[in-house]
Amino acid sequence: MRQFATVLSNHPIAKGAMEMKVSVDTNEIAPGTFFHVKTSELLRRPLSVANVEGNVVTFLYKVIGAGTTDLAARRAGDKLDVLGPLGNGFPLQQAGKRVVLVGGGIGVPPLYYTRRMLAAREIETVAILGFDTKASIFYEDAFCELGETIITTVDGTYGEKGFVTGPLAQVDADVLFSCGPEPMLKAVAASHIEERYISIENRMGCGIGACFACVCQAPDGYVKVCSDGPVFRAEEVTL
Repeated sequence: MRQFATVLSNHPIAKGAMEMKVSVDTNEIAPGTFFHVKTSELLRRPLSVANVEGNVVTFLYKVIGAGTTDLAARRAGDKLDVLGPLGNGFPLQQAGKRVVLVGGGIGVPPLYYTRRMLAAREIETVAILGFDTKASIFYEDAFCELGETIITTVDGTYGEKGFVTGPLAQVDADVLFSCGPEPMLKAVAASHIEERYISIENRMGCGIGACFACVCQAPDGYVKVCSDGPVFRAEEVTL
């Protein structure tokens, strides 16, 4: 589970967003899982899997603090101490005939790899991706290659103005897979789609369920995002 990945590339792809590709030694990585990446002597950060091609894993992350600032300074050839893949991932076997993928900001990346794997199963998908502004948009072309893709921006500088919930209300699908900020997940969890799965992004301590740093409230208590999730049925958690 623990290994030293080799950085292949690391560069900005949009306002505040970085793309890092690393070489890892692993056999199979499920869509929606993550790696816990060591960024200092004491800190690790969970990075969701944006894509997998052979032994090359792509991460997308936002530079917002000391840990991700350290990641942004890594260069090709550097070694990364990583744990993973971790978590349960999206249940592709429950996808039905048509899936709507709803992502917001840095919650978009895991949905790209998920969509690729759904396409490999010949499952129809539509993606709704929300960003703050045009300069923040990434992976639009990659998503469009896989099917219908709707872009929203809060300020209306590109695509549909507003939030992902607007176009989502007009979409017919069997299953919903979503990842993004908590206010968005809360709104999406209340949508009309019958089967709804959400991926929660929380700060984590150990990444393996031992420290209880990433607990999330549930109807009958608490769940640990790192080991019980990060993907849950919408009704399994209380946002």
